Amino acid sequence: MSNKLDLSKELIGRRALVTGGSRGIGAAIAQRLLDAGAKVVVAARTPDNDAPAAATFIAGDVTASEGVEAIATKAIAALGGLDILVNNAGGGRAFLGGSWTIPDKEWHDSFALNLFAAIRLTNAVLPALRASKAAAVVNISSAAATMPFGPFAHYGAAKAALNYYSRTLAVELAPSGIRVNVVSPGVISTPGSDEFAKTTPGFSPGDWVRNIPLGRIGATEDIAEVVALLVSDRGKFLTGVNYPVDGGMTAR
Repeated sequence: MSNKLDLSKELIGRRALVTGGSRGIGAAIAQRLLDAGAKVVVAARTPDNDAPAAATFIAGDVTASEGVEAIATKAIAALGGLDILVNNAGGGRAFLGGSWTIPDKEWHDSFALNLFAAIRLTNAVLPALRASKAAAVVNISSAAATMPFGPFAHYGAAKAALNYYSRTLAVELAPSGIRVNVVSPGVISTPGSDEFAKTTPGFSPGDWVRNIPLGRIGATEDIAEVVALLVSDRGKFLTGVNYPVDGGMTAR
């Protein structure tokens, strides 16, 4: 008998919700969970051609309380419950003049998207997760949370707060059998990051690669694979940990 893991079957019967799942990292995560046999709902403001065809799409705004409630209600109804939550929705605009040039509204918007959305959605689906026998939450953070950088100070600060919240939640929910972990991508090739690199001086792929020990930009699949591990039974004793997936960038 072979002891080789069959990764195409490890999430059969699991039900997953991925926010920001219509493109980029979110779409890759959703597809990886589908490939492992999970039933997946992706939520985003608008659909995108990159969204996995086999996933159920729900339109909604995670920065608004009513949007979060609608997403949670529709996703649980579509899936018949919930085992996996991936809070992936996030992002922020760069202010190249430095942190002091970031308007108050951008700070508020960044925290709404990168922190409060995850808090509100987790709270909204918590009863369903408590009813699951294999519940796992993965919050997608960023290397920016630990690498001070003025143009993205609002984004990094929100992600740093997300990291703290996630560790606290992991300890609180562990007695219920709900595991909570964080994945912190480094520089990853996505439609958004690629466009930013093309239009912003000093942020070309070559500029980034010089700071990455493994010598390459990351792929969305690199993030998705770690998420798949964390939500599967392979990660059943993993909780409260932040996993940097950045080619060694933050190890310097």
